[in-house]
Amino acid sequence: MQLTKESTTTTTERAEPQAAQAGPEPERPVGRRDTDGMAVASFVLGLIGLLVMNVFLGPIAIVLAGLALWRGTARRGRALLGLGLGIADLVVLGVLVAADGTLSWSIAG
Repeated sequence: MQLTKESTTTTTERAEPQAAQAGPEPERPVGRRDTDGMAVASFVLGLIGLLVMNVFLGPIAIVLAGLALWRGTARRGRALLGLGLGIADLVVLGVLVAADGTLSWSIAG
């Protein structure tokens, strides 16, 4: 009987350290999470900037995408999309300003 009890205790003792090692995934450093957030924000602001306030949102999207790429984001594709959309915001603004001759424009025409 003592043999069974010892083997059970030994099995339990062995299982505990393995469970501690196989715990939840380690969290990413705070800096990486911030950079991923910048990449997503760049994408969203660039997308919204195509419709409204592109004179402000375009440059912000470009800066956020550049910072995210420079810091090595895990969401590189999203940062590149944000960069492209930010540039597209400024191109759309340039075309509309050239067509109207003013810095303001509206969808209604």
